[in-house]
Amino acid sequence: MKKMLTTAFATLVFATPTLAQNVRVDVTNLSNAIYFTPLLVATHPESTHLFEGGSPASANLQAMAEGGDTSGLIADLMGISADISDNPAGGLLVPGASTHAIFPKGGQNTHLSLVAMLLPTNDGFVGLDALEIPSSEGIYTYFLNAYDAGTEANDEIINGGGATGTPGIPADPGGNSGTGGSGVTTTENNTMVHIHRGVLGDMDPVAGKSDLTTNVHRWLNPIAKIVITVN
Repeated sequence: MKKMLTTAFATLVFATPTLAQNVRVDVTNLSNAIYFTPLLVATHPESTHLFEGGSPASANLQAMAEGGDTSGLIADLMGISADISDNPAGGLLVPGASTHAIFPKGGQNTHLSLVAMLLPTNDGFVGLDALEIPSSEGIYTYFLNAYDAGTEANDEIINGGGATGTPGIPADPGGNSGTGGSGVTTTENNTMVHIHRGVLGDMDPVAGKSDLTTNVHRWLNPIAKIVITVN
């Protein structure tokens, strides 16, 4: 079973003392029935990227997108002295819910990134890639797309598996899925990080091609909202 399922409720925060914290990042799950695994939110230098659209996923990004394991990405960020908020929600961010992280303003960590796996998907994730943090005081709102890591075929089969490189979806936290799907596909046409096409799903709870439910799980982007408050 994926690491995400065994470590989902550990909360670690790496930041500077409270008096220096003056950039607040609020994250809201805009979906109907898609859950975000524990979020990784960080501020870092401009040259740092947790992912880049149109490029291959790194091994650490793949581990996050397929299983919610952010440990490799956290190690990368710690190596460059990034400010890190790991799992600010204290577990899964459920549909309609919000959480927040607070960071110091200024210094070398001028850009903001965010990632979390989407459940139930094969290798979908919500992502923000190296957004420059506004320098002026104010409230700034952005909407985030879902991305596909391009590392696993979107078969839409919930099998409890999902170790890196192993097909399947670990779980549907909302319990809205069926069983017995034959698989939507066995191939991935675009193996680069790209915008997620959403899920196909079906309406058959015990057969069909997908274990996901069309009228429950399907979404259109954007899938998340962030509000950055600079004081």
